[in-house]
Amino acid sequence: MKRLVAVLVAAVLAASVAAVVGSGGAQAAPQAKALVPAFGWSDCGGGVECGSFQVPLDWSNPGGTKITLAVTRRVHTGATYRGVMLVNPGGPGAPGTGLADLGRYVPGGAGNEFDWIGFDPRGVGSSTPSLHCNSRYFGVNRPTFVPRTSRLMRYWLAKTGQYAAQCGASAARALLPHVATIDTVKDMEAIRAAYAAETPGTGTKLNFYGFSYGTYLAQVYATLYPSQVGRFVLDGVVDPVRYWYASNLQQEVLFDRNLNRYFQWLARHPRAYRLGTDWRAIRRGFNALLVKLDRHPSARGRLGPDELIDAMLPAAYYVFDWDGIGRAYSVLKRTGKGGAMFAMYAGANMGDDNGYAMYLATQCTDVLRPGWPVQRRDAWRIHRSFPFLAWDNTWYNAPCLRWRAPSHARIGITGAHVTSKILMINETYDAATSFSGALVARSRFPTASLIEGYKGTTHAGSLNGVACVDNRIGIYLRTGVVPARQAGTRSDIRCPRVPPPPATGLRTTGGGLPASIRAILTAAQLRG
Repeated sequence: MKRLVAVLVAAVLAASVAAVVGSGGAQAAPQAKALVPAFGWSDCGGGVECGSFQVPLDWSNPGGTKITLAVTRRVHTGATYRGVMLVNPGGPGAPGTGLADLGRYVPGGAGNEFDWIGFDPRGVGSSTPSLHCNSRYFGVNRPTFVPRTSRLMRYWLAKTGQYAAQCGASAARALLPHVATIDTVKDMEAIRAAYAAETPGTGTKLNFYGFSYGTYLAQVYATLYPSQVGRFVLDGVVDPVRYWYASNLQQEVLFDRNLNRYFQWLARHPRAYRLGTDWRAIRRGFNALLVKLDRHPSARGRLGPDELIDAMLPAAYYVFDWDGIGRAYSVLKRTGKGGAMFAMYAGANMGDDNGYAMYLATQCTDVLRPGWPVQRRDAWRIHRSFPFLAWDNTWYNAPCLRWRAPSHARIGITGAHVTSKILMINETYDAATSFSGALVARSRFPTASLIEGYKGTTHAGSLNGVACVDNRIGIYLRTGVVPARQAGTRSDIRCPRVPPPPATGLRTTGGGLPASIRAILTAAQLRG
């Protein structure tokens, strides 16, 4: 039996690699021989199996150096088997091996009819090699993001340029020219082909559940391999035209607006948060606090304005921890004690930099960005009206100015040749992936239907207890049926938004997903 599997893996991968890179089967053979068996699954607890999978470092040279992807799976338990479901949490730069359990939370047991595979994309997490540049890059009490003096401007340009140089000198620097989205998409196709060969009855198509950046992986995959598209769930849909620089600029506007929406929610609960009933006054107080922290940082000198901005950012991404952030911010604003606020910043930002390094490694090479004069002009222009994130986001992406790898040509996303139905999900006021961008993606994929979380601010929040959304995911995975497509540029059905938590000061909510999976998703998506 193993001999038969090895032969099938070799045959399928050779065909797959030839289709991807336009090379012959003879060039693919060395890769195929290395995969006996392809994944080497072994039990790693909780009903999940762990394995690994080798792919070429350079897909234009499939017989050359190999790298190893970490993979996990939970096999189907349902009576019906519908094939393999690959899942990606977003990013880029986020590990996905913790998401093999995701299918357990699809309503009606529909997820149990698939083998769910999580994977750490190339360069990420437990995949080897993985990129690390400077684990101390995100420090404490950093100089303010807003470069009102030439000295501050020089500081941030030097700091971000140095980080790019550190990545260029890292032990994993050979990855840098080979970690664009298209490289990961080719890895996904290789996983599909190998799993089909190794697992009889799997079927040939890829099923995929992608959050945030994972929806862009899905769009590129569908463009390159339209005949292999099975059931695709895209939650928090990336604009296929504006990526990445233009979408970053749009984010700066939308996150500022969502911060105001959050302050409106705090103002509706003055007894819980003790910040008053005027949200505009709360916003003015926040702006004044940034100035104060620049002069007198809180939390024993560790919480300056930059750290506060980063700690507040999740409130503009999701409703999940609105209560917890509100309580921590209230204490800081009223008493000056910033320990809880700093803990939120440190937990999300400090420590190992693999995720940030790989976020940059992908975004800096996916498509060419404009030069510094254009970026500086855009940052000041947006800062004048939407100051919350304009310079923060500019410096976050500034290492791309000095990145040590070339950029790719823009990919023309199209679903014109896709015949399978696709399910897209986006909330109206999602700031990370705008609703307008989701509509653009819908227009590129004639077989897609878009669920709108009406007037919601949460990014990629499916499977969190909104029955109107979650039940339709279950129906789609089981039957392939999506909401009827409506004429025009609009969503195809409106559902309630992910609701804010109770303003009790007692607990936060994460809806239907367990805290462990929600933590993986939020950590992944805060990078993008």
